[in-house]
Amino acid sequence: MKVVKDITAVQQISEFYRCTGKKVALVPTMGFLHEGHTSLMLRAKQENDILIVSIFVNPTQFGKGEDFDKYPRDIVRDFHICEKSGADYIFNPEAEEMYGKDHFTKVTLSNVTEKLEGDFRPGHFDGVATVVTKLLNIAKPHRIYLGQKDAQQNAVLKRMISDLNIDTELIICETIREENGLARSSRNTFLTSEQKDKASVLFHVLKEGEKMITREKITDTEIIYEKVKNIIKEKSPDFQLQYYKITDNNSLEEIRDLNGYTGEILISLACKVGSTRLIDNIIFTK
Repeated sequence: MKVVKDITAVQQISEFYRCTGKKVALVPTMGFLHEGHTSLMLRAKQENDILIVSIFVNPTQFGKGEDFDKYPRDIVRDFHICEKSGADYIFNPEAEEMYGKDHFTKVTLSNVTEKLEGDFRPGHFDGVATVVTKLLNIAKPHRIYLGQKDAQQNAVLKRMISDLNIDTELIICETIREENGLARSSRNTFLTSEQKDKASVLFHVLKEGEKMITREKITDTEIIYEKVKNIIKEKSPDFQLQYYKITDNNSLEEIRDLNGYTGEILISLACKVGSTRLIDNIIFTK
């Protein structure tokens, strides 16, 4: 396994393998890897010949006052995790290499970015779409692998890849969770043991929403929202629920009346646990 920091070098490496008929996969990360990333790498390596893992904490997707400076970083630890997971290359550029001194271009989507996370993190998805477009142009992968935890990001990138006719297949893999149901995340390292235990309520209220829809046949989503708020207030009153929404899994339009609705349903949430912001979701079919 090799670590590459130069954009041109990665482009040449990928082009060589593509010319020899090899399938190239990309797992994009911001580092401080965990079991969720490992599962992506293992699947990507199993389904392709060459695996490139990008490790880059992208400054353009962090807003003012967010946790860019304190986002956890440990490239030595990440190196060993990538090596054990079968990665062939780590692309670990500096910000100057990715954006240069005079970077004027960004990729912007409408509609699917203007809700949920978009309400709380303006400009976030511009940064995500821009850096992923750059990574796709740099690594030139046949397939890109992402985790389901970032459901809105997946919807944004799926739309971007389709709208811009990018020749890469998006593969979405299931969320890897702690024993108590908490979704694996690099930001979990900011939680105390008590906070991590109490954060199990997040997966609980997602499953409760699913149960109310599929088993109890509740069709008015306001009834579900009210129950969820009460559960969090009772179990973790110090948590700040920013949103809990029931939407479709394509354009992320909110479903207010489930009567007669059929298809995939996405329930997603964001919650502040102390100073740490966590997101999670589940998808099921009604």
